Amino acid sequence: MKKTALHDQHLDSSAKMVDFHGWNMPINYGSQLNEHEQVRNSCGIFDVSHMTILDFKGKDAKEFLRKLLANDINSLNEDFDGLYSALLNESGGILDDLIAYKLESGYRLVVNCATRESDISWIASQVGDMDVSFSERTDLSMIAIQGPNALKVLSRCLSTETSNELMKKRPFEGLMENGTLVTTTGYTGEKGVEVMIDNEKANSLWQKAIQSGASPVGLAARDTLRLEAGMNLYGFEMDEKISPLECNMAWTVCLKDKERNFIGKEAFELKKKTGDHHLLKGLLFEDRCIVRSNQEIFFDEQKTQKGIVTSGTYSPTLKKSIALARIAPSDREKCLAEVRGKIFTAAIGQPRFVKEGKIVF
Repeated sequence: MKKTALHDQHLDSSAKMVDFHGWNMPINYGSQLNEHEQVRNSCGIFDVSHMTILDFKGKDAKEFLRKLLANDINSLNEDFDGLYSALLNESGGILDDLIAYKLESGYRLVVNCATRESDISWIASQVGDMDVSFSERTDLSMIAIQGPNALKVLSRCLSTETSNELMKKRPFEGLMENGTLVTTTGYTGEKGVEVMIDNEKANSLWQKAIQSGASPVGLAARDTLRLEAGMNLYGFEMDEKISPLECNMAWTVCLKDKERNFIGKEAFELKKKTGDHHLLKGLLFEDRCIVRSNQEIFFDEQKTQKGIVTSGTYSPTLKKSIALARIAPSDREKCLAEVRGKIFTAAIGQPRFVKEGKIVF
């Protein structure tokens, strides 16, 4: 099983370790609930070094990525800025979701660890005779520092100049300090940053952040945080058969440049034109119950119209059960779910529940 450069830090903090797609990762450090609330109210630090970092270079790198990605990296004007995108197949299904960054010489993609092998294989198969090469940056660790106090914590870990620059950055903007890429991105719905740093420097940053007020957070709280924020998880909200139109990712598909022919464009435009697709919605249950992935939901007692839950949990912030679900377009405001023989009612709304600590559902 693979270990991150921060493995000993987790053990020293009494983390419960689990196998996560071949990586030995912390699921929690004693209390998932406390870790969740720490991120919402103060600052949490996550080891996300299991993510796959790919760097691209070559004179055709930009052209290649404009073909490969549904979003358009041509919109990245400043070095170290990023954008969220889908990697589509020819039928418009999502092979992965990722963040692409513009570097001083080339580009960087951060993709999911669960899809690492298939992503690398797919990308390599699309290169053809283009002058582009890519390499996996296994020499880098990735640390997320998230929460309303994240920048305050960072100010004690980074130089004054870097901290001041970060204060000016908008979401998906970044900077480089001595080879360390710091970007205003995250997977929690809170303000914060993600840091890509040399493995040798990762332990020092981790320790400084904790000494400055950050609390370590495991994968369990990361999942409830992302679900409250309405952020997708590959294999749940999306997969190779799901279109961006069906998982609240249509906004990541850029059609501004009519001449740009990215993989999956034709299939996406056809589905968008016909409107023949389901939508991802948020569900807020009136009574406490836990609905899980693949749980059916319906709109009447006869169960004639159905939808499917993609992710569900108990929300520590709303103190209620929530879920993301794929349902047919409808103006209905309520739906039903059967859990252990009992019928539960849920309100239907936009697929986001919390933004920067505030309930927005």
